[in-house]
Amino acid sequence: MTTVHDTAPTALADDLSVWPASATESHPGDLAVGGVPLAQVADRFGTPVYVLDEAEVRDRCRTYRDTFPEAEVLYAAKAFLCRAVIHWMEEEGLGIDVCSAGELELAVTTGFPSERIVLHGNAKSPQDLETALRLRVGRIVIDSPSEIARLAAAVGPDGHQKVMVRVVPGISAGGHEKIRTGTEDQKFGLSISDGYAQHAIARILKQPQLELTGLHCHLGSQITSVKPYLAAVRRVVGLMARLHEQHGLVLPELDLGGGHGIAYRSGEPALDLTTLARKVRAELIEACATAGLTVPRLFIEPGRAIAGPAGIALYRVLTVKRTGEHTYVAVDGGMSDNPRPALYGVHYAPRLVGRCGSPAQAPVTVVGRHCEAGDVLATNVDLPEDIRPGDLLAVPVAGAYHLSMASGYNLVGRPPVVAVRDGHARLLVRRESLDDIRSRDVGL
Repeated sequence: MTTVHDTAPTALADDLSVWPASATESHPGDLAVGGVPLAQVADRFGTPVYVLDEAEVRDRCRTYRDTFPEAEVLYAAKAFLCRAVIHWMEEEGLGIDVCSAGELELAVTTGFPSERIVLHGNAKSPQDLETALRLRVGRIVIDSPSEIARLAAAVGPDGHQKVMVRVVPGISAGGHEKIRTGTEDQKFGLSISDGYAQHAIARILKQPQLELTGLHCHLGSQITSVKPYLAAVRRVVGLMARLHEQHGLVLPELDLGGGHGIAYRSGEPALDLTTLARKVRAELIEACATAGLTVPRLFIEPGRAIAGPAGIALYRVLTVKRTGEHTYVAVDGGMSDNPRPALYGVHYAPRLVGRCGSPAQAPVTVVGRHCEAGDVLATNVDLPEDIRPGDLLAVPVAGAYHLSMASGYNLVGRPPVVAVRDGHARLLVRRESLDDIRSRDVGL
């Protein structure tokens, strides 16, 4: 365990509001999270390293439970999953949404109740479905017509499986075109407008071993406005009303997905959960009353909003290069541990920690160590003018879609994950070693 020094920390300035609530700075540059100095974490566990504030994760779980007390809140395994996080989710009363046999198996073998797990996926493999049925997953979200017959055959005539149908409401929302999934003509879900969703539902109703419990709708990611969710409620309840007219069907569940937007830099917008809960609840009640339907139980999938703001990535500066009008600060990680800037053009706000830098700031581009010109972590960010090799950079809001999307590019091992809380640090996921890389290669 790592224990903090006996100092009297002061709260961070407002321009670092995107950091975990536990972030403190006893002296300029001495940044601590969860009561643990980040420089201490880097010295003990090496860099790159992901730091996860356990209290921040748990507090965000509780905020969702308090804000949506009548709903089932599902943690996104794809954002980041490990055994400790699975335990935290169970203890905080959340469910989990998974999209592979691997995520599902890890959750269940860690002891998480399978009935509180929902399996997603636009192209579920036979192994995904077999694992879901073997482990008795709570719900399977059907994403294409071909899954219906495959799933029904796998369940067998005497079996039973609860399912939902993912529908496409035709709503554009999200922070980048590559993460907008509520629109027509993309790979997820079944369209309401062209009748594919209704046709798939009619087929499911002919399979007695499949119990259709509700509809699922996911608009995208990094959504910061409430309006798209309200439009989705109206369109999906409209479909539920037509299903009631055609089949006498009353669906008890509605999964509105998530994609709740978070701020990666100070001043950026984030989704207002209180407003979302109040307006979605009112819209759902009104729409169901108009249609003469019983209000279904709501499912919410926050996505990155639970783990994302609780994480920090720590890097060691390797080189500082001034070329032309630009200064490039190269660190010992990069696109292998965070591909999001290259994929989506996201912007981070790295900060010098471990020492007090010069008061004068200068714009730099923070780049990774990989053999790609696109290996850029942060563009045109202000850092102290005296930034130098050996310095430690901390990147906040790094808890989601970092390790889960990490690759083995250039055979650089994936970083470890360290949890911090109450002045102690503990290893959750160890660093991928050269022995790990060698042992997977069995070609000789």
